Amino acid sequence: MRVLGIGDNVVDKYTYKRVMYPGGNALNFSVYAQMLGESAAYLGIFGTDNEAHHIKAVLQELEIDTSRCKEIEGESGYALVGLENGDRVFLESNEGGIRQYHKLQLEQEDMKYIQSFDLLHTSKYSYMEEAMPKLRAAGVPISFDFSDDFTEEYLSEIGPYVDFSFLSCSHLSEAEAKNTLKKMISLGNKLAVATMGANGALLYDGNSFYKQKPRLVEAVDTLGAGDSFLTAFLVHLLQYEQEGIEAALAKGAEFAASSCLVEGAFGYGKAY
Repeated sequence: MRVLGIGDNVVDKYTYKRVMYPGGNALNFSVYAQMLGESAAYLGIFGTDNEAHHIKAVLQELEIDTSRCKEIEGESGYALVGLENGDRVFLESNEGGIRQYHKLQLEQEDMKYIQSFDLLHTSKYSYMEEAMPKLRAAGVPISFDFSDDFTEEYLSEIGPYVDFSFLSCSHLSEAEAKNTLKKMISLGNKLAVATMGANGALLYDGNSFYKQKPRLVEAVDTLGAGDSFLTAFLVHLLQYEQEGIEAALAKGAEFAASSCLVEGAFGYGKAY
């Protein structure tokens, strides 16, 4: 399968040891898909700082196609991660760096490129809202991560352009999460998935709800667990459709657990 992550790339800076790791929802999707044996590419905007150089070097090492990426003078997106009582905590971010001010402009050649893929994934933090109608018109199935700070208005705006939606719903009750998934299906989604932290994942396909418990491991770092889950779930679902939803959910949980055994979303730390 050929898959494309389109949107955000950042570095997660662990302030207590001065190490940065590549990340970002769309970029993580591409990396995880490549790790799972798929042919993966990434399309986004790179800055021109040392952080961007590190991200690009890692993608080159992993042999992920970045041939259609853009480069704009400025600062890469970053998030600062601290340590409190032994737990990693989010401190602050620069809200995507240059991506706040420079949206990804999709040209005709970009659209031809996008149409060569079997699946594309983007997210709330990718600043792709204005491009969603164009992406939908490309005719490629779209996966979208709405994260945990979505609003009803935002879901209604973006939902109609999406085939597979993922929402972080740890802050909701199960009944509220189910209602949210029903809403996404009503907007035209094929599948909608709520991740519920320690309670696992909940999926709705318009007919039935499915639950998946998390795989328990002695986690080194949970950063990227949600991205690894959705990537493995989608890849298995689309590659082995005959095995069904439950098998794909199990593969997602298994891969998410394995991703928690490395620091950063997928490793490749560098001092900063």
